[in-house]
Amino acid sequence: MQNEFKIRCSAIGQIMTNGRSGDGLSQTAKSYCENWVKEQIYSKKKEFSNKYTEKGVAVEDEAIDFLSDFRGEFYVKNEIHFENDFITGTPDIVTEKSIIDIKSSWDCFTFPLFESEPEKAYWWQVHGYMLLTGKNRAEVVHVLMDTEDGEDDASYALVEKKYRVKAFAIDLDESVGDKIRERVIKCREYISNLI
Repeated sequence: MQNEFKIRCSAIGQIMTNGRSGDGLSQTAKSYCENWVKEQIYSKKKEFSNKYTEKGVAVEDEAIDFLSDFRGEFYVKNEIHFENDFITGTPDIVTEKSIIDIKSSWDCFTFPLFESEPEKAYWWQVHGYMLLTGKNRAEVVHVLMDTEDGEDDASYALVEKKYRVKAFAIDLDESVGDKIRERVIKCREYISNLI
């Protein structure tokens, strides 16, 4: 197998879950590694898509424009793919000082209006982006946009903008880089035993 295993930022949370024994890989991490091996052998990508992820892709540019307008800043979608020896990823927005990752909620009921912490998977994801870009601050920003086909039967354009943006600021935890590296190495060991 030609490619060495590296973890995508969006999947870091999957390999960081601990096994029942507390020291090894969880079943989630092992399944991720097994699918990665299949991708390499069969030259196929395992696509994960549903109406929620499809909405995120469909409204991403609009969401970036909305956030720019809301904050009075000019944000541009990042097209640069970053990679190091262990991690790979493409953050949504890279500013001079930070990373911004945009999450488009499906509807007002999945929008985290009252949450005080980001989802753990997103926390890991932006840590990956910070490690790749050398930034020590990131934001996970949820925005509430209308679906293009109006499938969720709501028009959020009529709602006050402050109720359509929820940002979680995250400072770089210096210890995370080592933890991710150690886990990627464990994944590589598991993969080499598989094949």
